[in-house]
Amino acid sequence: MTRPLELVVISGKGGTGKTSVVAGFAALAGGAVLADCDVDAADLHLVLRPELGREHDFSGRHQAVIDGATCTSCGRCAEVCRFAAVLGPTAAGYDIDPIACEGCGLCARVCPEAAISMEPVVSGAWMTSETRFGPLVHARLGIAEDNSGKLVTLVRNEAREVAAARGLPLVIVDGAPGIGCPVIASLTGADLVLAVTEPTVSGRHDLDRVLRVVGQFRLPFAVCVNKADLNPELAARTASEAAAAGALAVTTIDYDPSVTHAQVAGVDVVTYGGPAATQVRRLWGEVSGALAASSKGRMSDA
Repeated sequence: MTRPLELVVISGKGGTGKTSVVAGFAALAGGAVLADCDVDAADLHLVLRPELGREHDFSGRHQAVIDGATCTSCGRCAEVCRFAAVLGPTAAGYDIDPIACEGCGLCARVCPEAAISMEPVVSGAWMTSETRFGPLVHARLGIAEDNSGKLVTLVRNEAREVAAARGLPLVIVDGAPGIGCPVIASLTGADLVLAVTEPTVSGRHDLDRVLRVVGQFRLPFAVCVNKADLNPELAARTASEAAAAGALAVTTIDYDPSVTHAQVAGVDVVTYGGPAATQVRRLWGEVSGALAASSKGRMSDA
């Protein structure tokens, strides 16, 4: 079976409307696997209202644990820990500060009594749920846990496996905002990247940054300027620059209060209706065409 195509929707900053666009695409795709890779603030499920699947623990790091029965309180672990994560000595011996520990494992390596082990820490959970538009692979990080990109990669890989198992031709990824490690983990291997921005100075600046990241991976991309009518001049300039940078498609969406009303109602904007629903349909048509062109180009290159 051919590999499912993968569309990744990203933004240079939060709040541009990326997730609303993905939810609209879910309603229009006619059968796709959805992957919410914005795991630091996953909210695609709020408008898709899935039937939640079984949770699977996710461990993204390890933490040192001292066996008090074996420890001889030699203090070697405290000497080598550059993060000051080893507490003691006390009457009970040494202990590990779970907040300060970076999981490097050096203390376990130098302990002469092998009293220190590196134990996995449950950082969150991931699941495959069912929405009215198709399966949704999503995740939840624990309180104060950070995302290194490992959880994003896990979610994407699982989405690909679900698509292959069910014979679905497309994976739509709600990527992380910004340009950090979670974004890089969201992008790699995509067939098309859609960058959603807004007509503001910060939006234009952040779009430039994220497209540089996309360019490093030599990925085909399209651009959507959301809420374009709030600053038509800057929106037109942003669209023109995106086209000059090589975007396969450049589309604008005007500001529409029905998008917010749809979020309050807990549905996608296409189902809710309104002027923005029509423009999201137009955007989907443009993106679908660009995705087909990108896929065709890659096949011919191969």
